[in-house]
Amino acid sequence: MKYAYLLINFLTIIFPVLLSFDKRVQYYKSWKYIWPGMAITGMVFLFWDVLFTVKGVWSFNADYITGIAFWGLPIEEILFFLTVPFSCIFIYACLNYYVSWSIPQSVTKVISVILILLSAGMVVTYHDRLYTLVNFGLLLVLLVLLQFVFKPRWLSRYYMAYIVSLLPFYIVNGVLTAVPIVMYNNAENIGKRIGTIPVEDHFYSMALLVMNVGFFEYFKQRKKTATA
Repeated sequence: MKYAYLLINFLTIIFPVLLSFDKRVQYYKSWKYIWPGMAITGMVFLFWDVLFTVKGVWSFNADYITGIAFWGLPIEEILFFLTVPFSCIFIYACLNYYVSWSIPQSVTKVISVILILLSAGMVVTYHDRLYTLVNFGLLLVLLVLLQFVFKPRWLSRYYMAYIVSLLPFYIVNGVLTAVPIVMYNNAENIGKRIGTIPVEDHFYSMALLVMNVGFFEYFKQRKKTATA
């Protein structure tokens, strides 16, 4: 089915778009804060994506994509960096509205330190695996900056949103890797999977989402400061 990956993108975003106009959350009012961050983050990850495709870290099954490509990437893969962050920031916004409780800052710091140590260990141990090295290296830098330099209070709520986002993550990535639509070269990762999903994908998603949420909060706060 040539439109399979395109259909996955559509199903990923359709409900967040429709529910954006809910009178309580009013997610559509936040769209203007989302686009700049998605553009910046998208450029970083698209560069990474092009590099990985060229280096054979992964490839795409021609039976499930339209064949339209830019810079060697299927159009569906490029859309992935719009549909997935948009939908996950929607989860983040809903949690902010409906859930008043958040992870204590002390616990947030513990989570960050554990992830930082894990990332550092993976970088050292698997420095010869490109996907593992770049994936955990980026996450390591992001979390060190956030936890110890910028210290945003939203980080605890991001971790909550990430946990909730794992449900659609397993559905979407499960289909992409089970069919498979995206095929991974195990010589460039640790070769361990949860179901059909490489372990690294969980941390790839974490880095992608924390960058998007960070820029979302930055542009939203900048607007509030400008109008204060």
